[in-house]
Parts: sequence; structure tokens; C-alpha cells
Amino acid sequence: MAAATRNVRSHENIANTIEYVQCDGLAVMKMVKHCHEESMSNMEVAQGALLGLVVDQVLEITNCFPFSSNEDNMDEDDYQVTMMRRLRRVNVDYFHVGWYQSADVGNFLSLPMLESQYHYQTSIEESVVVIYDTQKSARGFLTLKAYRLTPQAIAMYKEENFTPEALRALKISYENLFTEVPIIIRNSPLTNIMMMELTELVPEEDGTHFLDLGTASVLENHLRCLMDRVDELNQEATKFNKHLQQVNRQEQERHRVLTKHAQENAARIAKGEAPLPEEDVNKMFRPITVPPRLNPMIVSGQINTYAQHISQFCSQSLAKLYMTQALQGAKESKQN
Repeated sequence: MAAATRNVRSHENIANTIEYVQCDGLAVMKMVKHCHEESMSNMEVAQGALLGLVVDQVLEITNCFPFSSNEDNMDEDDYQVTMMRRLRRVNVDYFHVGWYQSADVGNFLSLPMLESQYHYQTSIEESVVVIYDTQKSARGFLTLKAYRLTPQAIAMYKEENFTPEALRALKISYENLFTEVPIIIRNSPLTNIMMMELTELVPEEDGTHFLDLGTASVLENHLRCLMDRVDELNQEATKFNKHLQQVNRQEQERHRVLTKHAQENAARIAKGEAPLPEEDVNKMFRPITVPPRLNPMIVSGQINTYAQHISQFCSQSLAKLYMTQALQGAKESKQN
């Protein structure tokens, strides 16, 4: 308990070092291109490294590159070192500040993702993981979020103890497993001028696809994923209930044996014989291994993420409906 408290306090300052993430438009476009290419070609999760620097309490992401694929037959560490060395030669920011990963309808929270961020954050204090949702972004909802592990989560992984007692001592749950860091997309003034000129060149009718009302498919995928995670959480709850039943049965059996043992010792003492030692009884009942609670906590966090995304998605869709109604009314009045 004391070690866990010290670990939490040692990471409190680290958790407060980053106020927000500032990402250049070039890095965002590279991430978007890589994630969509992977999702369209082989449906695999796209991952890559983020490069930049820390200025005061702002993490600036200025560039990125994808991780090596399995087809390259190259060690991943050597590949990353080679890429950063080459970027340094052309005077590009080469400091490793985190990594990015693609997601599909918000299903990014998993055990490998948690482990990867733990290794990143313990080796690079200011590192973040940026999640880009390909399916929601394709529907006109740009979903780019940055996350960091909380001090409680880092302490939990350091101790490698995922029992209910350890999690209760650290006061950790799915709600404080990750903390979201605000992310801002920044472009140079010349880029902003060019974008303003391109906006004027786009016909007014071509902008109507941003009001796409075909949200049923995205909402359906969210609900299907939510149902799968609820089923998985139900299975984990069933396992834990079986464990509690086994512990209860063992405790009842142990109480019965101890009662019988006490009666036998009382009879032996009455006959003037030496009582039997209680160590033999304790050896009969060994503690039952407690199932780890990390996976149920991750599944609960994923369910919470799905619920938040569904709520946000429905709110945005409702706003689109009102905007479309107003535009349609204006168009009809103009025709009349």
C-alpha cells in the first residue's frame, strides 16, 4: 500500500506536465492517410511514431511516420532509429514524443494498447497516444483524441498486481485509467491563406455532403460493438461469481473441518491425550487464485467509451437535422 502511494505521488507531476497537445496539419494528414490506407487495404490497425518537442507545458507534434509492417522483415527498434536518424539529417524534429493508432468506431481500448502506452510513458514522460477513428471521420466527424495513463494506472502496472484488493488500494477503475489531453491542430499562416482561397473556389453545392444524414450504419456499428463488449463483461462477471462461490464453499468446508477438529481435540484432552495440531487442517485448504480484474476493467472502459461516442454522435446528428431543416426551408422560400 505504501509503495503504491509513493508511485502515485511520483507520477503526479508527470501527469500535470502536458496541458494540451498541438499537432501540425502535416502530421495530421500523414496520420489520416496512413490510417485510411490500412483500413481499406488489409483492415489492420495502423500504428506509427509521433515526433516533436515539448515547449513549456505544450506537447508539439510536428511530424510522424508509420511503424514497419511484417512484410519488411526488419527489427522495429532498428527501423525507428533509422527513420529518426534520417529525419535528423534533413533538419526535421526527431524527438520521440509518443505514438498513434487507428480505431474503428471507438474500439481502441485494449490490453496491448495499455501495455504499449505504459512502456512509452515510463521511458518518455511526456509521451501521448493519439487515436484516430477512421469510420467516424469518413462520415464527417473528425475524431482525433490524445490520451495519457493516469498515475494510478502506472502504479498498477509497476506492481503487476491486478487483484480486487490491489485495485481498491490504488483507487483505480475504468473511469481513471486514462486521461484525455486536449488536442489542437495548428497550421502555418501561409497554409491558412491557401485554405481560405480554396474554400472560395469550392462551389456552394459541393459543401452539402458535410450534412450527410446517413448515420444509421455508424450508429448500428456502435451498438453492435457495445453489445459484444457487454457480453464479454457478462462472461467476466460470471467467472468472478464462480470464484466467489468456490471461496464460499471452501470457507464452509474449512469451518466444518475446524469444528470437527475442535471436537476431536476436546475428546482427546478428556482422555488425557495430546491434541492434534491445527497446521494439518490449514494445509488442507490452500487459497484459491483470484482471477485478475484488469481485463474486466478494460472492457468496462470500452463500454463507457462506446456510450459516450453514441451520445455525442446522436447529438451531432440531431444538430445536422435542424441545420438541414433550416436550409431546406430557406431553399423553398427562395423558390417561391
